[in-house]
Amino acid sequence: MSLLRDLALGARFALSGGREGWTRTLLTAVGVGLGVALLLGTTALPGALNARTARDNARNDYGASVDGGPAADTLLIGRADSQYRGADVRGRLVQAEGAKSPLPPGVSALPAPGTMAASPALRDLLASPDGKLLRERIPYRISSTIADQGLMGPHELAYYAGSDTLKQRKDTADDAAEVMRVNAFVDKQQEKLDPILALLIVIIFVVLLMPVGVFIAAAVRFGGDRRDRRLAALRLAGADRRMTRWIAAGEALAGAAVGVVVGALFFVIGRQYVGDISVAGLNVFPSDIDPNPLLAAAVAIAVPASAVAVTLFAMRSVVVEPLGVVRASVPRRRRMWWRILPPLAGLGLLVPMMGRGRDRGMFNQSQVIGGTVLLLIGVTALLPWLVEAAVRRLGGGPVGWQLAVRRLQLTSGSAARMVNGIAVAVAGAIALQMLLGAVEGDYVKASGEDTSRAQLVVPLAGSDPARQSGELRTLKATEGVTQAVVLGSLNGGEKAKDPEHYTPVTVATCADLREVATLPSCKDGDTFTATGGDYPYDNIAKPGSTLCLDPALGGSKTRAAAVAWTLPAGTRDAPSRPDPMGQRRTGLLLTPGALPQHAKLPTRSTVYVSTAPDDALAKERVLNVAGRADPLTSARSLNDTQTSGRFAGVRKGLYIGAAAVLMLIGASLLVSMLEQLRERKKLLSALVAFGTRRTTLSWSVLWQTAVPVALGLTLAAAVGLGLGSVLLRMVGRSVTVDWVPAVSMVGIGAGVVLLVTALSLPPLWRLMRPEGLRTE
Repeated sequence: MSLLRDLALGARFALSGGREGWTRTLLTAVGVGLGVALLLGTTALPGALNARTARDNARNDYGASVDGGPAADTLLIGRADSQYRGADVRGRLVQAEGAKSPLPPGVSALPAPGTMAASPALRDLLASPDGKLLRERIPYRISSTIADQGLMGPHELAYYAGSDTLKQRKDTADDAAEVMRVNAFVDKQQEKLDPILALLIVIIFVVLLMPVGVFIAAAVRFGGDRRDRRLAALRLAGADRRMTRWIAAGEALAGAAVGVVVGALFFVIGRQYVGDISVAGLNVFPSDIDPNPLLAAAVAIAVPASAVAVTLFAMRSVVVEPLGVVRASVPRRRRMWWRILPPLAGLGLLVPMMGRGRDRGMFNQSQVIGGTVLLLIGVTALLPWLVEAAVRRLGGGPVGWQLAVRRLQLTSGSAARMVNGIAVAVAGAIALQMLLGAVEGDYVKASGEDTSRAQLVVPLAGSDPARQSGELRTLKATEGVTQAVVLGSLNGGEKAKDPEHYTPVTVATCADLREVATLPSCKDGDTFTATGGDYPYDNIAKPGSTLCLDPALGGSKTRAAAVAWTLPAGTRDAPSRPDPMGQRRTGLLLTPGALPQHAKLPTRSTVYVSTAPDDALAKERVLNVAGRADPLTSARSLNDTQTSGRFAGVRKGLYIGAAAVLMLIGASLLVSMLEQLRERKKLLSALVAFGTRRTTLSWSVLWQTAVPVALGLTLAAAVGLGLGSVLLRMVGRSVTVDWVPAVSMVGIGAGVVLLVTALSLPPLWRLMRPEGLRTE
């Protein structure tokens, strides 16, 4: 009961200690509240991402196709996906076949032909000047809005447009887009999480949450010097040492409890604006940010309990006597031996898992978390010793430097506490960057597409030669188009109907054929056999043999019948080379003059389009032309890389968490620095009253920040590289360091500290007034 009474007394001091007590409690509450808000957001993040994925699964139409003819409960659906200025646009054309046709999630009624249900973000974009080009591609009138349950996030661009011209087609040999008949939307199978990606997720959470815990631990110790002087007065009034420690813990408990409330308030306010924020293309609805009740309760209990534990631990090195605090004298030197035990223990947990890689099952998550936490705790344990050992050896210099050094020598612990959070964040970021860079190649692969040769691929709609010629003229005349390589595709079989063997045939001009083969020489009318292609085929094309040319794989599915054609005797070999999509063509390469005159042979034509690099809207104009020719066109931009969807989601989550932690670091450092300036208000005023220049004091504050930061970042780099090396060995990678990201992490940490220091200068100048010596 006495402990509870002492805690309650400390809480009363914190909450009813007048202006001084309220200021100290408010600073503590703000510091703790920022950390609590981020912890609550972190507990809600997995649920938000799962809700986002669940909505995407619920509207899935891949694999939902049904066989058979129209029925009362069937719906024709065609995909009209596109991109606009780098953002994905999800489009679907829908046509009901009965009164019970299924409705996509978020749509109250199927749109009539010529109208569409659009997402709020797409509706706003189309109504703005920025959406003028997209409006040409999506000319439907907006009749309704897709509700939240039909969208992945509030910024998603999506629409369902009504049609009355859709016909089911699964065979896309003529490059027509697939149109499916569905009677429901089905959940798609989730990609299984592999061990390395699971390890990456665990490391991300540890690295993002550790700085939060460090900042909360530092925040509960705000106002330590003034608190100790008040405890000395209590000792004079008869309190013993044990009682003073628990009173101090009670003050910290009150500040942390208020901080939990403030943090919950920050979280509730911040959640309302989540829908306005998009990080790396990922955004969620505010309703998705719903913390797990058990985890939220754990945060609410753990933070005040940690405040009490941290305060009791800190009070072990402080002797409060009736006439003063022993901390004011020269402190005893810190010992190093026990400070290296946490990182050694962390290595002891991680080293046994080295070499496991992907093939030996999941990593032990508890072991990974424990080892990583202990290694990062090593930064917080070693940094005070490092700062004390370093500043002890610093000496003379300018007045500002001497003031800073002397202050650091007296209060090296406070300086280290301020830098601990940024040091832990940088150490974790370096290790995470090493791991991310090493495994990225498993999930981000080269697509084989060459964006230096073409930027878009456009299939020409249908196979009618006259229609294709018109589309091609329009495409080449589009503003911003610098080159268009047209490649027609046919198949040559040994007979017109259901051939058993066939040879691929590519038809193009000499200039365009050079994009897919190395030609010895070429003029219209020449024929070549491509060698070294990617795909094997039955080579039935011999000089002098007769082939039946047909755009389909067997049995003409077009209005034109197959055309018999004899391969000329002068056909030459031509080594195949990758086309702009990275594919090496096989079969025959024909120039238009080699085909029978007036045959009007239908071909499946693909156009590789190059655009002016200084015209940012050229790609949008090309996609508009393709969309007008065929609303279900598969025209798209070429990409140099292909990224795993699951890895892309993890990386986006990392960007969101890193941005939040970076904001927390800045805000917490600013609060911490303001608290330290408040503690030194009278000292600064006294120095100014004695004639010390303000520039000298400003430089002293800068040096007091710069020295611990430099030491902390150096230690963070060493620990981060060590942790990263162990993680690389765990996933079976050789230890290599990409110094550019590592140095960038250190630079970002230093930049945040310098920015916060600059923001603290105006309050510093206001404190540097002789009037600050007045007291009552």
